[in-house]
Amino acid sequence: MMFSVFQHSALGGRKRNEDRMGYTYTQAAAIFLVADGLGGHPHGDVASQLCLQVVTSMFHKQARPKLADVPEFLQAAMLAAHEQLLTYAATHEMEQTPSSTLVISVLQDDLCYTAHCGDSRRYLVRAGGVLSRTIDHSVAEWKDSTLPGNRSAPVSKHLLYSCLGASRQPVIEMSPPINLETGDRLLLCSDGLWGNVEEDDISYCLSANAVTEAGQELADLALRQGGPYCDNVTLIAVAWEKADNQPAA
Repeated sequence: MMFSVFQHSALGGRKRNEDRMGYTYTQAAAIFLVADGLGGHPHGDVASQLCLQVVTSMFHKQARPKLADVPEFLQAAMLAAHEQLLTYAATHEMEQTPSSTLVISVLQDDLCYTAHCGDSRRYLVRAGGVLSRTIDHSVAEWKDSTLPGNRSAPVSKHLLYSCLGASRQPVIEMSPPINLETGDRLLLCSDGLWGNVEEDDISYCLSANAVTEAGQELADLALRQGGPYCDNVTLIAVAWEKADNQPAA
């Protein structure tokens, strides 16, 4: 199993960065995660950090060197992160539980498995186009926005209906596993990136560049187009280089 990876997180126009990302691997499996702590909730940065710690700890305990059942692991890891946030709130006697989105991809046996809760996304780009991406757990709400000259225009704000740490049971969505091919690109990112960058730009940038250059270019583009009030921008870009069943070049 061979891959290249680039990760990056930028503050944007916010006072603090509530996004977290990370990855780790064994000889036979790799896991990539992006979490986005909810703004307006207490300790959003703590929530996203706890999610990563819980999931990566479970991965290292169970991947020996690969996971016995990847979908089962993803479901259990998501729920464990959710329960940890509830426990944190109870321990600190908090009225509102810290909450976070979370997207996880596991690469094992030449397959990409993905689970997510919320609106942090996973894209899989192949042959210059987006082959697959996760669907957000959010709904669009249209509101009037005041423009210069006292004119108004409708703008769309996406409202989450599921996240980890919520009072109701989280929606945990499992994407169908995808057979990986040499040259495939994965992108896991928070809404600070995909909310400011068009999907065509994501697929073109990932296809035309090495992941280091592509990841940095996408982050810079998101920050420019997001303007002075841009959300945190966080991403992990992965280039799949060699499947387990392919001979080395």
